[in-house]
Amino acid sequence: MAISVDDLATKAMTLSGEARALLAERLVESLDQESVREIWLTEAKKRRDEVRSGLVRPIPGVEVMEDVRKLIDEK
Repeated sequence: MAISVDDLATKAMTLSGEARALLAERLVESLDQESVREIWLTEAKKRRDEVRSGLVRPIPGVEVMEDVRKLIDEK
């Protein structure tokens, strides 16, 4: 019996974070490299268009790294 993507996703969400990350990695690895390239190219163009349209405000890398360091220091 086949399982629907929605049912599979619901079950996958019950896994630990580490197990979900491993599952995601295996799923991505199962795609051929041309498919992965196309997926990332589509996502990059979407993000570029969001920035150009003003929908998204880019954050300078220096600022992001400062925020990450603060989060790490808090732990």
